[in-house]
Amino acid sequence: MTRLLTSREAQLGVAILVMIALIAVRFPAFVAPANLANVFNDTSALIILALAQMAVILTKCIDLSIAATLALCGMVAAMMNVAGVPLAAIIPLVILLGAGLGAVNGLLVWKLDIPPIVVTLGTMTIYRGVIFLISGGKWINDQQMSAAFKSFPRADFLFLPVLSWTAILVVVVFAVLIGRTPLGRSFFAVGGNPHAAVYTGINVGRTQFLAFVISGALAGLTGYLWVARYAVAYVDIAGGFELDVVAACVIGGISIAGGAGSVGGAVLGALFLGVIKNALPVIGISPFWQMAISGTAIILAIAVNASQGRTKGRVILKSAEHVA
Repeated sequence: MTRLLTSREAQLGVAILVMIALIAVRFPAFVAPANLANVFNDTSALIILALAQMAVILTKCIDLSIAATLALCGMVAAMMNVAGVPLAAIIPLVILLGAGLGAVNGLLVWKLDIPPIVVTLGTMTIYRGVIFLISGGKWINDQQMSAAFKSFPRADFLFLPVLSWTAILVVVVFAVLIGRTPLGRSFFAVGGNPHAAVYTGINVGRTQFLAFVISGALAGLTGYLWVARYAVAYVDIAGGFELDVVAACVIGGISIAGGAGSVGGAVLGALFLGVIKNALPVIGISPFWQMAISGTAIILAIAVNASQGRTKGRVILKSAEHVA
């Protein structure tokens, strides 16, 4: 019980509840069920991408191109819709496109042994450039999109929009993937100790490659959901959103060094940022402060993780000295 109460997930859960309670003292309408459902819906894209990024970070990598992949897939989805492609074909096609873009990252890391941060920083720029090339720098707006294209993620089902249910479904699938499958265990093994993973028969490069493919596929799905929900597609879709994604993971206790983290932590990290983002306008603070808050949260979370790691190391060392 003590371990549960001191876990990162429990601490984040308490922090979120405290924030909501403090906001509710001044603005009681913030805690209305309909508004809290809207907050969750606004955070759904971040939850999906935080889990996608989690898979990559667990393997000792990072995907800085995740928002650019979202943007490119979103633009392609909008262009296909304008061209008359049915929605039933658009969604699987953008998921495949995202998986392909993730595979590019994974192959460069696996086969050429290029550091992931360098690979994804490069592909982030390339993917943004491709958006400009295929769109000519033009926007696709609400008037050009079909009603079915725009309405799907907004459609209500059991009191929540489809976008929210999609995030919930991804959470459930990831919980099974990470906790119940050999691939999920491989993510932790590769990130925790890649050399030991090799001796257990795990292909480190292939595992990292699959993590990038999963990340890209989820970014592709989110690209459609993002563009359809906001009914606009342009070059700078989700600009800077990769910072929020990384922040959600780190705040949720996903070790940036790989091999440690949980689905619950990633989800709560995303919700923590989601509550902050939605609360800023309510309490009269400019939303432009969100980036500064996200960056500060990353630094503080990494500092806490490093401090906890050093403490554990000292305890082990003292125990070894005592035995000697």
